[in-house]
Amino acid sequence: MDYKLELTDQQMRDYGYKVVDHIVEHFDSLPHKSPVCLETREQMESLLYEEVPLKPSDTEEVLAHVVGNIMSNCGLNSHPKSYSFVPGPSNFIGAMADALASAFNTFSGSWMISPAAAEVEIIMINWLLEMFGLPVKKGGGLFTSGGSLANLTALVTARRIKCGEDFSDACVYLSDQAHSSNIKALNILGFKKQQIRIIPTDLEFQISLNKLKNAIAIDKLNNRQPLCMIASAGTTNTGTIDPLAQLASMCKKENIWLHVDAAYGGGAILSKTAKQQLKGIEKADSITVDPHKWFYQPYEIGCLLVRDHRWLTQTFTEKPEYLRDVEGNQSEINFFDHGVQLTRSFKALKFYMSIKTFGLDAFKQAVDYNIDLAEKVEHKLRASNKWEIISPATLAVINFRYNPLDKNYPDAILDRLNQSISKQIIESGEALLTTTVLQNQVVLRMCLINPRTTFEHVTETLDMCEKIGEDTESNM
Repeated sequence: MDYKLELTDQQMRDYGYKVVDHIVEHFDSLPHKSPVCLETREQMESLLYEEVPLKPSDTEEVLAHVVGNIMSNCGLNSHPKSYSFVPGPSNFIGAMADALASAFNTFSGSWMISPAAAEVEIIMINWLLEMFGLPVKKGGGLFTSGGSLANLTALVTARRIKCGEDFSDACVYLSDQAHSSNIKALNILGFKKQQIRIIPTDLEFQISLNKLKNAIAIDKLNNRQPLCMIASAGTTNTGTIDPLAQLASMCKKENIWLHVDAAYGGGAILSKTAKQQLKGIEKADSITVDPHKWFYQPYEIGCLLVRDHRWLTQTFTEKPEYLRDVEGNQSEINFFDHGVQLTRSFKALKFYMSIKTFGLDAFKQAVDYNIDLAEKVEHKLRASNKWEIISPATLAVINFRYNPLDKNYPDAILDRLNQSISKQIIESGEALLTTTVLQNQVVLRMCLINPRTTFEHVTETLDMCEKIGEDTESNM
């Protein structure tokens, strides 16, 4: 090894085969591993810390160290018993596509450098525009690192198109169940606290239309500019979809930008049963979707779709001297003119290869399977006298708590019981099952978007939770 950072052809082949063997072994053995990693900072320092190495190391020794000490000490969001947050099911084809994109080191920012990469991204964006009912010829979008950057990009665009340079009187509206990335984006963009309207939700966790209308009316009376409504299509807590059709009509009437954060629930557009719940999304000005969630892609890939592609170029195009040679005709898209990043990896490739390989029908079947699984779990919980449903199965998310019907525990006791169940399940390594808070109650939350999670996996976990609950009761 020398300053060229090269290996021989044979060394590269041998090394590549070993890496693929480790990846295949990981996919094969995944159900038998623990999804939980509880190592401390001190343990990781003891295992991994070293001064920067100045001399080369044996390639096999480095690989063995990474697989044995690093990858084995990371949580497994793709595990069938990883129920918390939003799991990342991923798929092998997507992982291999990432390897190709990284190995070829494809720059997907400009047409001149990588025309095929740009065309693949255009194709993928058009497929998504069609899925969500936005105009394909006029619409546009781009792939991002995830929903956070997609939401930020949407809000920058809305601010630019609606307000120009001065947004001091602008107001943005979102529900108390909206994803935290939206608040973070508004803070980054310089919106003050008094410009952000957090609207309460109703008992079904949807935004209250009446309270929203009242907030807009008050702002107009105070000579403020209602700028943007951020609707949720699949909240992280409950999977709830805001009333998109009514919001779209209201936003059109009030000249408000409608952004739909469908980072979680966008995949439901593929479902025969759930697609109807997204009615009205086709009227949005912009939509965030996260393919690394319910389109089963490896991290990182988010997506922003917009009704008019010119909104992005009007917002993000810059013309420094060093980029003057990359301009093509208007159909040759430079994606660095559509968003924040100049340097962009080829994120579209994994999504493209996955759909080409498996076919969209397989993705549709997977989403329907996830929705059916959550509803089956809800039915099981309702058939027991140990469990209470707090938020029913909605887009494969269900919230429930241990609450024996023959007891009359106060909420404070139930909160401690359910927190203890979560803590002990995680410490056992059996499953990743965390809590959230709904209606001022600590509840257990399952997000079941992994198509490799079976009803038996969930049943095993619930049986263990019930046993922990009973043991905790007896020790109270």
